Amino acid sequence: MAALTEHRVRRTWWKTTVGVVLTALMLFPVYWMVNVSLTARGSIRDGDLYPKDFTLDHYRVVLHDQLPYLGTSMVVGIGTVVVTLLIAAPAAFALSKLVLPGRRTLSFLLIVAQMVPAVVMALGFYTIYTNLGILDTVPGLILADSTIAVPFAVMLFAAFMTGIPRELLQAAQIDGASQWRTFRSVVLPVSRNAAVTVALFAFLWAWSDFLFASTLNRGGGDLRPITMGIYDYIGSQNQEWGPMMATAVLASIPAAILLVVAQKYVAAGVTAGAVKD
Repeated sequence: MAALTEHRVRRTWWKTTVGVVLTALMLFPVYWMVNVSLTARGSIRDGDLYPKDFTLDHYRVVLHDQLPYLGTSMVVGIGTVVVTLLIAAPAAFALSKLVLPGRRTLSFLLIVAQMVPAVVMALGFYTIYTNLGILDTVPGLILADSTIAVPFAVMLFAAFMTGIPRELLQAAQIDGASQWRTFRSVVLPVSRNAAVTVALFAFLWAWSDFLFASTLNRGGGDLRPITMGIYDYIGSQNQEWGPMMATAVLASIPAAILLVVAQKYVAAGVTAGAVKD
């Protein structure tokens, strides 16, 4: 038994080593971002592996300049989550549990919708928003970001809801519950993991969006999201690398916290529907 265990250790040590090296390589840009954000402006070009000339001045500048943009990104992210859940959950229930003509066609169209380049959608939105007068507005950004999240959300919800036993729904209907009551009181609570996963991805898409923000909200003042706020430190002749990296670090914190908190729900939600009983 001891010999077998030793053999397994010998077989797996190199895999662990490779995994650690690859993880370090992937995380190095994050470390470098933090390193630059803590290095004084005059020492950034030295390229030190750690902040020898330590300073927090960049963060003071960012907290003074970028807080309105962080607030806008938070509002857009939460709004996108709400719109995505309100549309995707009922749509997925209809596709997975109701007798709906053309379900296969609709499922195929959802896949096609995710293949449309965002730049094409942005150009279309620009024309529509100009006619409607909603350029440079938070609701406009929420609507645009939701178009990216909804197709994925419907597919994920549908995969999860397909695995819900029909007997559970029939029991609710025997007790007199309508389809809407069954969806609200039975299906939604059971679909908690999928809902958390959808909410997380929708928020991250909206939080990191740059294309829609740069196209549809270019002159919105304090209503610009944080991805556009970073551009305040990029000029034609000079770049403020310290504040730029400090902004990136602060913008990464909410996403990192959400990923850590929702990790177990995401693992369960992403694998939903992958295994059939």
